Amino acid sequence: MSEARPSFIHRFVPGQGSAGNTTLLLLHGTGGDENDLLDLGGSLLPGATLLSPRGKVLENGMPRFFRRLAEGVFDVDDLQRRTHELADFIEQACSSYALDKTRVVAIGYSNGANIAASILFLRPAALAAAVLFRPMVPFVPTQMLDLAGKRIFIAGGLRDSVADPRGTRRLQDLLVGARAAVDLHWHDGGHELNQDDLAAAREWLSSAASPMPPA
Repeated sequence: MSEARPSFIHRFVPGQGSAGNTTLLLLHGTGGDENDLLDLGGSLLPGATLLSPRGKVLENGMPRFFRRLAEGVFDVDDLQRRTHELADFIEQACSSYALDKTRVVAIGYSNGANIAASILFLRPAALAAAVLFRPMVPFVPTQMLDLAGKRIFIAGGLRDSVADPRGTRRLQDLLVGARAAVDLHWHDGGHELNQDDLAAAREWLSSAASPMPPA
């Protein structure tokens, strides 16, 4: 029986040195693709292995990881189905590329950050940690799974008109309530990323890329 192959169009960049033991799962925003965050990932944790899938949903020709019904209104059924699909892809890629599945760290921006948060809600074993740039609450689960041992960095914009800061704080509350270790970084700007966000994430990753022992 042949081994299942990773099910997303993606880019894979092998790591180098000790940092190569950590895999950064790069999840682009709306309109991005598998090439979008490669330079970003390489700058955040030099030498890390990079795994960058392309979202399968098209919105006016622009790739996304799940459907939305309107700005800020998600198709939750589609989101949950595609969350499981992406978590399965992570497992397949770890097997195909002989990656340490306990050292996968999501790096998500906007739509990519939202599906990364959804993975934490539904399939937390797929990720050791996550960096969420400009996330929203993807949905409110009826029961949060225990996230003890998960390290999460959230970067929000105080003037973000897309990912409202109140939603960012609500996401932090949900994750902390599930016992995750959450660091929240604020920038006095909007939805776009800037060097302040990247510097804070780079510093956080340098110490938090490795899995944290269970509480």
